[in-house]
Amino acid sequence: MVIVTLQRDKCIGCNYCVEMDPVHFQMSKKDGKSVLIHSINAKGFFTLKSPNHTIAESCELAAKACPVKIITVKET
Repeated sequence: MVIVTLQRDKCIGCNYCVEMDPVHFQMSKKDGKSVLIHSINAKGFFTLKSPNHTIAESCELAAKACPVKIITVKET
């Protein structure tokens, strides 16, 4: 299981996550912040759980590119 979390409230809208992983991230047209596609919101933390371990690499690239370090990727 791969668990990707985005702390959206702290997003600065730099677009690096979208550049690194456009399949799982996009920018909101409403507020210019990142959106983790198909995620569930729990108190400002948007979480995507996937049994597909192949998403980990691209999501980790997005996490490393994030200047405010609000994206985490865990593999279990």
